[in-house]
Amino acid sequence: MKKGLLLALISILFIGVLAACGSSSSSNGAGGSKKEVVIGYFPNIDHVPAMIAKEKKYFEEALGDDVKVTYKTFPDGAAFMTALKTGDITAGLVGPGPVMNNYANGADVKIVAGASSGGTVVVASKQSGIQSIDDLSGKTFITPGVGCTHDVQMETLLKDYGITSARIGGTLKHVTGNPAQYSAMFESGKVDVAAVPEPWASQLVNDGAKVIVDTKDIAYGTTLPNTVLVTSGKLIKEDKELVQKIVSAHEKGVQFINDNPEEARDIAIKAIKEITDQELDPAIVDSAWKRVTYTTEVNADVVQDFANSSFELKFLKEKPEFSELIDTQFLTK
Repeated sequence: MKKGLLLALISILFIGVLAACGSSSSSNGAGGSKKEVVIGYFPNIDHVPAMIAKEKKYFEEALGDDVKVTYKTFPDGAAFMTALKTGDITAGLVGPGPVMNNYANGADVKIVAGASSGGTVVVASKQSGIQSIDDLSGKTFITPGVGCTHDVQMETLLKDYGITSARIGGTLKHVTGNPAQYSAMFESGKVDVAAVPEPWASQLVNDGAKVIVDTKDIAYGTTLPNTVLVTSGKLIKEDKELVQKIVSAHEKGVQFINDNPEEARDIAIKAIKEITDQELDPAIVDSAWKRVTYTTEVNADVVQDFANSSFELKFLKEKPEFSELIDTQFLTK
């Protein structure tokens, strides 16, 4: 009897331990668990809406006290999309290139709003001797990732000049890397040209680089949503109210930028320094700001054209159809 009672007590204690292990690590004052929403973004000028929403606590305000909001930054679109697919982030800002590539390969992702357009610039290092696109053959160019938005814009432009990357049989070598490190790569001679988002383009120019192709002249330069707000189709099906709150908070961030550009610029400088440990000169950010438009609009036709170019450049294995990729039902009409 004593042995049976002891076993019963051990079983009760074991079940209690399992129950504790299965509870959320975030709890509210009443002992319940909080739902966690994780917002992802990059330390680029394109992604300022997320920095503003974080600084002004727009997501916290929209989601309420029962939701814990956390933020995660990424160096490139591939890492971001992996996090979205594994559920490590709930929603966030990313370039349309990685979104299209992953969607075409079966990923459960939806574009629910735009964030910014423009901002991609092609610059050449001072020692490269490059003066125009005609000088690029046999050189090395860098972008944040293979098939990223800036990569596709660059290679679409090059195609019109009869230049192709080594990836598809051409002579122009391609490497990838964090834009915050491009200045050092230019100085070391490891790369000659960069297709780079702001503010890093203006920083490189300040360090002596030459603009070869400005935003308005690169493929899809001012019409393509350079950054979009995405989430999963699963979340839209399961919790439309949550997605609506996320989009509404994002809209407030975009509106704040357009209403308060100087304060938004200062917030961006502070946020980028915290993430990259690099403090940008306000004059550099002012230069970058002129190349970027902050808007929640998404031009579906341009997105499809951009995707078709991605296929023609062999970033995508099959010709894409993106009529179901964009879901703008949550935007303020």
